Parts: sequence; C-alpha cells; structure tokens
Amino acid sequence: MVAHADPRSNELLAVLPEDEWQRIQPLLEWVDLPLGQVLYESGRTLSHVTFPTNAIVSLLYVMEDGASAEIAVVGREGVVGISLFMGGGSTPSRAVVQSAGQGWRLPAGVIQAEFNRSAPVMHLMLRYTQALITQMAQTAVCNRHHSLDQQLCRWLLLSLDRLEGKELLMTQELIANMLGVRREGVTEAALKLQKDGLIRYARGHISVLDRPGLEARTCECYAVVKKEYDRLLPVKLAV
Repeated sequence: MVAHADPRSNELLAVLPEDEWQRIQPLLEWVDLPLGQVLYESGRTLSHVTFPTNAIVSLLYVMEDGASAEIAVVGREGVVGISLFMGGGSTPSRAVVQSAGQGWRLPAGVIQAEFNRSAPVMHLMLRYTQALITQMAQTAVCNRHHSLDQQLCRWLLLSLDRLEGKELLMTQELIANMLGVRREGVTEAALKLQKDGLIRYARGHISVLDRPGLEARTCECYAVVKKEYDRLLPVKLAV
C-alpha cells in the first residue's frame, strides 16, 4: 500500500488559513503521478487542479508537428491548472509529469468557488500565478539567448528546488523534449557538467554533486525566477 503524502507538503495548501483549509481538506483527492502521465491536453477543458507534493509537472507548448518545448515546471510550491480559477477553463499548453510522485487534486467547481468567495485564496492563487508567469517569460528569454549548458543548469536547479534531495530520474530524451533541443545536444552538455564534477549521470539517474557550481555555471534566469518565487511565496495569509 502506497503511503499518501501530507497534503500540506504542498506549499500553497500549507499556508491556507484554517477556515479555508477546513472547507477544502475533505474534498481533496489523493492522486498518484507516474512519470509521463498527462494531466491535461492542449485546448481541453480542465476538470481538476492538482497540487503536487513530491512530483514535478512540466508545462509544455506543443506545435502542430508534434514538437514541444517546456515553458514552466510546477512542484510542491504550486498548482497545476491555473486556467480554472483565472477564468479561461482551458489552455494551449500540455501538463506532463516530469518526475514521478504524488499529489492532491480538487474538482474545478471547488477551486472556482473558493477563489470567488475567499479573498485569502484569491490573493494566494494570484501571487502564485504572477510567479509562474515570471518563470514562463524567463524561460522564453533563456531559450533564445543562452547556451544549452546554461539552460540545462537552470532546468536542473529549478527541478531541485521542487524536490527533496539532490537526485533526479530523467532520461536525456525527456530532457531534450523539455528544452526543445536535439538529444545529442543534451548528451554533450550533460557530459561537460559531469566532467567538471557538477553532476553524475547514468541510466536516467542524475545526481547533483556541486549545487554551488551549478548556480555559478547557469545564467541569470534561474536567480530571477527564484527571487520572484521567494518574494511572492509562500506567504502566510491572514485568517
């Protein structure tokens, strides 16, 4: 039997005021999030929002020819499905589990009702959305202006921030799909990082050996995103 992670391992659920938490808690549904699971497809109306606890979900933009590139990652700091409470109902992106784990989900109607009735919930979700938009914008800039080595470092650091520990289970093919580059490019970049003692990579298993080294190697984009998340979240909300 799989042990269920505490819902309040998710940082948004953890800072809800007690009244809101008591309303939401009985309606939360535990979900297993295996690697590669699609939480929603482009253009589809969402039925739930998902709060990861120890998984990472990648938001991808998919082109007509099937090519894709990652626009953001969501882990225990956030929620998947912002279009539900922002009023759109659907989004042109796809959400795919990048690192397996668990989470909790709420039906669309519940999160919409809480967003509309509760100022603390609304303010929390809007703050999170602002942070997520910053990540999306910085990812676009990074993919356009910075080297693949720097992009890979940024991606590894953002992923580590959303997990416990210093290890990731991730194939080079999946990383290439996330970054929108050729697999050979990821192989070359990963080998450089391994040669310099920053990571160890074998059979889809990435161990970060020198986080300060990764931070020194990456571009400014990681720091910009982290600073904005730290500024906006988590914030202890007034009851």
